[in-house]
This record gives sequence, C-alpha cells and structure tokens, in this order.
Amino acid sequence: EVQLVESGGGLVQPGGSLTLSCAASGFTFRDYAMAWVRQTPGKELELIARISTTGSNSRYSQPFRGRFTISRDNANDMLYLRANSLKIEDTAMYYCVKVIWSSNDFSQRGQGTQVTVSS
Repeated sequence: EVQLVESGGGLVQPGGSLTLSCAASGFTFRDYAMAWVRQTPGKELELIARISTTGSNSRYSQPFRGRFTISRDNANDMLYLRANSLKIEDTAMYYCVKVIWSSNDFSQRGQGTQVTVSS
C-alpha cells in the first residue's frame, strides 16, 4: 500500500520560509517521479513542481519558479519542498504525490500538511 506522510507545515509570517517533508513507503520510491501540489478550499489542485526518479531533473510551474525547490533523498525515501519568500496567497494544504513523469494524475497523494502564511 502506498503511504505518503507529509510534515513541516505550520504558521509562518510573510517573507518567511518552510521546508516540507514527505516520508514514502509501500513502493519502490527510487523508481517513481514525485511531485508537490497544493490546494486551497474551493479550488483545484495546483501543481508546484515535479522531480525525476534520480532527482537530476525537476520542473516547476511558473508561479513557483525561483521561490520553491523540490528535492529528494532516495536512500531514505524522502521528498522535500523548500518554500522561500512565502506570501499570504501561499496559504494552502500541501501534498506530496507519486506520479508518472508526464501525467497530471495526482490521485496518489498523502493527507497533506497545512501551510498558513499570516502576520
């Protein structure tokens, strides 16, 4: 059974930073591309970034380039998202997702971690 457990969310002030983590189990982590998506109430899932199996290739959606960094540790089955210069509009539930590199199927995701950006 695929299990993805996100952590690291919380309350942060505008301009601050967070690192989100995702612990993966139940599948061979190094064999799959991974991604981070987010969702705010009433809106669709929004792709932040995806990373290849080895971590050598990553792609970011335009709103997140330069502020967010996706990374992975295949030795420990972990996925990370570093979020800098956070804005109030970055407030959302953040999910890590097991993906096929070219697919936008985000159904295999964890329970999420809430990030709230507020002064």
